[in-house]
Amino acid sequence: MASGFDDIFAELTNVNAEQVLLSERVKLLEEQLGAGGAGSGDAADEQERPVGAPVRWHDLDGEQHSLLWPRFIHWVIWVADRYEMTTDQLPRQCWWKHGAVVEELTALWTSHESAYASGQDGGAAPYLWQDALARAVERMGRFWLGACRNGQHKQRHREAPWGGDTEYLALLLDSEVPEPDADTSGPGDGDQPGPGPDNSG
Repeated sequence: MASGFDDIFAELTNVNAEQVLLSERVKLLEEQLGAGGAGSGDAADEQERPVGAPVRWHDLDGEQHSLLWPRFIHWVIWVADRYEMTTDQLPRQCWWKHGAVVEELTALWTSHESAYASGQDGGAAPYLWQDALARAVERMGRFWLGACRNGQHKQRHREAPWGGDTEYLALLLDSEVPEPDADTSGPGDGDQPGPGPDNSG
């Protein structure tokens, strides 16, 4: 019989694994920045992206985008073949049309670079990357890709996008932080017996 704590321990193990991977990525990035941090004044050296550095596609200039996008595409093709992904996991015909999927894959790409950086003692990073891949593939298939199956791309149905609606943004910016509810007792607080008239409990 499973204890009620099994789920909590499993989740704590996942959180710990993610923290270890993140710590290793930060350490690697700090070492890489420290090695080239003094700066030689050479513009080409200053623009070189450290292995595993995060990529924010919308912040890249045209030159950076044209340099990184093909590398990313080749990596996605490699990982899809290497891990034998099906079209239910990553639709070949349209994955790049889903912004959230591109973000998931970009995070996997940069963390893969960190985990397998040559000359670095990655420790548990490669194993933790495998775990991150499994969770990301599940998320992509379940949340982001929706009805894209059998070679057909279908946009996710949304009533309206969150961004770009100036009236909606103005409404949110004009709103106030809600006041706490009058009843601030937590669940079950009313069930606790209080002290009796003689304070004996």
